[in-house]
Amino acid sequence: MTPSDEAERVRAVTAGLGLPGLVDVHTHFMPANVLAKVWDYFDAVGPMTGLAWPITYRTGEEERVALLRGFGVERFTSMIYAHRPDMAAWLNSWARDFAARTPECLLTATFYPEPSAEEYVGLALASSARIFKIHVQVSDFPPDDPALDGVWGLIEDAGVPVLIHCGSGPAPGRFTGPERIRTLLGRHPRLRLIVAHMGLPEYADFLGLADAYDGVHLDTTMAFTDFTEALAPFPRELRPRLADLGERILFGSDFPNIPYPYLHALEAVTRLDLGDAWVRGALRGNAARLFGL
Repeated sequence: MTPSDEAERVRAVTAGLGLPGLVDVHTHFMPANVLAKVWDYFDAVGPMTGLAWPITYRTGEEERVALLRGFGVERFTSMIYAHRPDMAAWLNSWARDFAARTPECLLTATFYPEPSAEEYVGLALASSARIFKIHVQVSDFPPDDPALDGVWGLIEDAGVPVLIHCGSGPAPGRFTGPERIRTLLGRHPRLRLIVAHMGLPEYADFLGLADAYDGVHLDTTMAFTDFTEALAPFPRELRPRLADLGERILFGSDFPNIPYPYLHALEAVTRLDLGDAWVRGALRGNAARLFGL
């Protein structure tokens, strides 16, 4: 399937639903050297998961932006995350420059437990950051670390969403899983958290947190696809809870780091048989409401 063929098919899905386009809350744009290391990780992750993980969209930055535009993605993100100290502020600076030259990008920022975190998170908020990203597995820090209470407080008061990879898939980390998120929300109950990958494989636990806290959302990133269903299938008996949560399910793709076409991420959502209204919300309306688009 050529890029133009795929773009036509993606646009046909959204047009068939009466949507002008998509909002993808989980896409990765990073400095070239950082993204190269991420791709090296996925090249080696096959033995860990038992599944090959080829990067479908391993192209230059401009081409990747053009692909999303061709798919009709109206807004997307530059999911960045620090895996060591003295990295987050630099990533945030890069992300500001990327968003400035890419009008469809929701300005993205990140943080790490370090003495300067409150200062640069405050700067990100003052610069109108629209979303933060942290990756509990890769960054290897506890999200409920008391050292981050000031940071979480700033973000909670600002009402800016944080997209957090905190589930234990595709491989567990020292601090992954629902318990530390439960502790975090106990301290900061007004946080707007977007749990990446539907919280796989602890789907039920994270759905429970969404039931308990109005600010908890979940993104569809890689969930329900053939790839993830082979690795950590979403229990069919939980599907009614997706319908119940309605406005708090957001479409994400993990573009470009996906081992299948972007089109399949859409197909995985539409084949849940939860109705066109639910799909329209997931693919665009819910995120548009959350981000005030």
